[in-house]
Amino acid sequence: MSRVAVIGGGVAGLAAAGLLARDGHEVTVFEKNSRIGGRAGTIERDGFRFDSGPSWYLMPEVFDHFFAMMGSSTQEQLDLTPLDPGYRVFRAPSADGPSAPITVPRGRAEVAMLFEAREQGSAARLDDYLDSAHHARDMAERYFLYNPFTKWSTLATKEVLGAGPRLATLLGTRLESFAARRFRDPVLRQLLGYPAVFLGTDPRSAPAMYHLMSALDLDEGVSYPQGGFWRVVERIAELAEQAGVTIVTDADVTAIRTERRSGTTAATGVEWRDADGAARVADADIVVSAADLHHTENVLLPPELRTYPENWWRHRTSGPGAVLVMLGVRGELPQLPHHSLFFTDDWDANFDAIFGDSPAIPSPASTYVCRPSASDDSVAPEGHENLFVLVPVPADVDLGGGGSDGAGSPAIERAADEAIELISTWAGIPDLRDRIVVRETKGPADFRDDYNSWRGGMLGPAHILSQSAMFRAQNVSRKVSGLYYAGGTTAPGVGVPMCLISAEIVLKRIRGDHSGGPLPLPSAAPVGDAV
Repeated sequence: MSRVAVIGGGVAGLAAAGLLARDGHEVTVFEKNSRIGGRAGTIERDGFRFDSGPSWYLMPEVFDHFFAMMGSSTQEQLDLTPLDPGYRVFRAPSADGPSAPITVPRGRAEVAMLFEAREQGSAARLDDYLDSAHHARDMAERYFLYNPFTKWSTLATKEVLGAGPRLATLLGTRLESFAARRFRDPVLRQLLGYPAVFLGTDPRSAPAMYHLMSALDLDEGVSYPQGGFWRVVERIAELAEQAGVTIVTDADVTAIRTERRSGTTAATGVEWRDADGAARVADADIVVSAADLHHTENVLLPPELRTYPENWWRHRTSGPGAVLVMLGVRGELPQLPHHSLFFTDDWDANFDAIFGDSPAIPSPASTYVCRPSASDDSVAPEGHENLFVLVPVPADVDLGGGGSDGAGSPAIERAADEAIELISTWAGIPDLRDRIVVRETKGPADFRDDYNSWRGGMLGPAHILSQSAMFRAQNVSRKVSGLYYAGGTTAPGVGVPMCLISAEIVLKRIRGDHSGGPLPLPSAAPVGDAV
């Protein structure tokens, strides 16, 4: 049994800790903040409970597999509510008045009818598109996402080699053009391109391989875990503690300790400061950093031990930053379902503002709105609604941070005001601003301060081709033995499911397992129904 120090109590850190404890290790998690969860955070105020991070429950099979690896099941751990409609799309009003929203139903057949109503012949093309998406997703999960890429023979299978030409096409084509070749309607193209934002990138840059995301929301549908994603974090943490993990909050790790052994450098523990600022040391045989990889490499390690030094990051592309706006609203908001997307007409201008050479907050900005109180009575007081608003912006800490009731940085509060006005106008809620009783905002500077996020990004490096799969920063240090990496800034990528998978890749690395797919489940492990 090895002693393991895990840096960071976000989803990846907690998941890695739980899996390693189940494997027989003695594990302690060190979390710099006073609460666990990392980017999957929560804010409670005046009877409202806001998720301040993830809100789309996608890739349910990844949750199923993780909970089964922990000796449980999704069914046992979470109460999932299928969402119907899946979401609604709002467009800018025209000169003739408000634009009719497009409601995306649950289920492939119903979505096909929506497509056909907007573009004749598109239902059949959608079937082909989703079949292709399912195939890409199956290949990704079986051969790429869980792969530590320590043995190239894991990719030399008959199935992968046979799919080689098709995979090359998907990797060499951009998502936007892949959808545009099949559909003319601009809204349908946006529906198929927007998932790139969940991957921290621009659909004009994302490989078409990521059309696999459409198999999730347009075919399988979207669910909601009652209690929000904070409930998911709680369950992962509770399972970890049941496995024997110790979680220490207000524990800011300041360095990774190392020493030379037989000609190599090995991790020997961490230095950290407690809530009173007192310096502490924790000895360990293995260190797993689930903190932001840039911070881990360039702050917690000396220059000579950095696998990914500062000059490596100069050639990386960051995902977007975000302005987060959490609103408590008096009265009902039937105009908004659980999930809503507000798409601007000029997408190129939006993405140029975020990712271009002259970054700026887009105006107007395509915006995402979650109304969890549509599905969960526990997130708002009776007679009120809970809104989470996300405005993608450049990853730029100079934009500042947020605050309570308009007290954030001027640029952040202006963006929040514009988002509120956009929702009010496009969704037909003229008195929205007057009904706001609670307002909390966050900006890129908060992501830097709270999560040590590189450039203040909300997710991590963007999923362009050169930062995906085996080309992404991997899960082990090449300079320090016994040092491993997990989380959205490493392989396989961003999002809660990817963080769970990264934890399993760390387990594989420590075991010396080179397999390309999910690990076999423990004997007699139950498997829950996640949809």
